[in-house]
Amino acid sequence: MLEFRILGPLEVLDDQTAVPLGGPLQRALLALLLLRAGTVVPRDTLIDQLWAERPPPTAATSLHNIVAQLRKVLGSSVILTAPPGYKLDLDRDQLDADRFERLVGQAQRAEATERARLLREALGLWHGDPLADVTEAPFLEGEARRLEDRRLSVLEDCFEAELEVGLDAQLVPELESLVADEPFRERARGQLMLALYRSGRQAEALQVYHDGRRALVDAQGAEPSRQLQELFGRILRQERGLEPRPAEAEEALDDHDEIVRAILAGRLVPVLGAGANLDEGVGGGLPVQLDVAALLADAFACPPEHAGALTKVAQYIAVTRGVGPLYDELHAIFDRDYAPGAVYRFLASLPPLLRERGAPQQLVVTTNYDCALEAAFAEAGELVDVVSYVSLGRDRGKFTHRTAEGESRVIHLPNAYADVPLDQRPVILKIHGEVDREPARASESFVVSEDDYIGYLAESGIAGVLPVTLAARLRRSHFLFLGYGLLDWSLRVFLQRLWPDEQAAYRSWAVQPHAGPLERQFWRRHGVDLRDALLEEYLAPLAAQLQLEQGVPA
Repeated sequence: MLEFRILGPLEVLDDQTAVPLGGPLQRALLALLLLRAGTVVPRDTLIDQLWAERPPPTAATSLHNIVAQLRKVLGSSVILTAPPGYKLDLDRDQLDADRFERLVGQAQRAEATERARLLREALGLWHGDPLADVTEAPFLEGEARRLEDRRLSVLEDCFEAELEVGLDAQLVPELESLVADEPFRERARGQLMLALYRSGRQAEALQVYHDGRRALVDAQGAEPSRQLQELFGRILRQERGLEPRPAEAEEALDDHDEIVRAILAGRLVPVLGAGANLDEGVGGGLPVQLDVAALLADAFACPPEHAGALTKVAQYIAVTRGVGPLYDELHAIFDRDYAPGAVYRFLASLPPLLRERGAPQQLVVTTNYDCALEAAFAEAGELVDVVSYVSLGRDRGKFTHRTAEGESRVIHLPNAYADVPLDQRPVILKIHGEVDREPARASESFVVSEDDYIGYLAESGIAGVLPVTLAARLRRSHFLFLGYGLLDWSLRVFLQRLWPDEQAAYRSWAVQPHAGPLERQFWRRHGVDLRDALLEEYLAPLAAQLQLEQGVPA
């Protein structure tokens, strides 16, 4: 099988033996087809790219002849005639660029050690500047720059993974070389600063920042990015969080001790996504966002181009069919007796312990629309108040307060509203609305479409529309995020409104099984410690530790 290489000089190998290629135009045509392997490239496009703005009168004939010459070298089955042009028909392992992207994709789903190994394997496919010997088609210069930028980006991803596993001193020479060649790549500069600092070379790490700042100011009249400035400040202050992270088991033990202290002090706010309650329920498990999106897309025959994310599907339905039918279908999905899972039951078990210790009761934040959490507290014999967001109608943008006794009122003056009884019983804060299971459905509201989220972001910080007691609790609390994935708009919008400066004020945690590098970077940027674990497995020792606090044998 032929092997094609574009991650360096253009090469074709047959059983590791180089296949001789023809002149510049023949090599340029092959490169153009390889960059679009598997897709039809029109003849007019090929002519424009091979001869730029001045194709000869015989360009079409010349193109036909070049294709014929390439077929003699590569075989007639490789370049197919497919109106209105030609297509290169390759298997998945024949092109080095395809193998490169496949390895990078696998790395994104792997733990740090395996991620670093896969990225190094991907980078090992490079053998020089991309398409360095193909100069006939000016269009290829831009493609070569794109490929090189991709290589550098993946190299930085690799450095990130290797820093994560503690290979700090070993990375310094390679990072120094990259920063010298690419002085304006701030991510690599930050990685070099961190590697130097962790290697006991703080002064050199600070100097790397100053050198980069001087180069940037001189060349562009601009200051370094906010992220690089913050890293400089953290190194200057020798912040503890810059050190390599301890072993996962030690982290978990440390987490549990600190989380127990936060719970017992009334200072932990759990934040629940759809994945926090995936146990069995009446009529099936509680659906996550992708499930809801699929149900809606099927119910409204949503075209494929508008399917996928829940926000996108909901936006299509709201525009084409109206909000009423959208709400009707969402009501049908969530108007069910979903059974509370282990996470919900764990939270519902805490009120007696907090009462016994005289601590404030829980504030539990959820982006879910269902009533399974309330059911967990009801099963435990605990009364709860619910504060829920209104996304539609004359009270849009406000919250309603439903007391444990069933009285409901709109909160018109949040800064003066102090009637939420956090000192007496738990409060559930539904920041994206909820299903109303009463026949009138008077309080039903769903933040679900793209327009809903745009409107949500356009509001002031979340503290400006919440009752004053809840806003104060959020400002002074640790957070424990459960059941979220990176693609959940609900989480990202909540964090944007809660922390406009992107950082938690108190140490916070997220539990997310099988987290990839993008998730890790996302949580790290918000100052949240990520734990890669199943929710029940993570919470089980926490529950046992709290039982000991109550004097109950674990």
